[in-house]
Amino acid sequence: MKTWWKFNFFWLVMFVIGVLWIMVRKVDGAGVVQNGYAKSISLLVLLAFAILIAVCQSIIFIVMKKRAK
Repeated sequence: MKTWWKFNFFWLVMFVIGVLWIMVRKVDGAGVVQNGYAKSISLLVLLAFAILIAVCQSIIFIVMKKRAK
């Protein structure tokens, strides 16, 4: 169970780093200047990925709790 918490902490740190990276950068990898709209879209994509990970982690947590009983 400790490994699961460490893994979740890792994902949280990666999410925060991703948000900071999106907010700080001036130009993305394709050379597009990042304005407020482009940053919002990038944050929404990152949020969708984070939600997917949270759902998977929740399923894993439920399975682990059932096996522990």
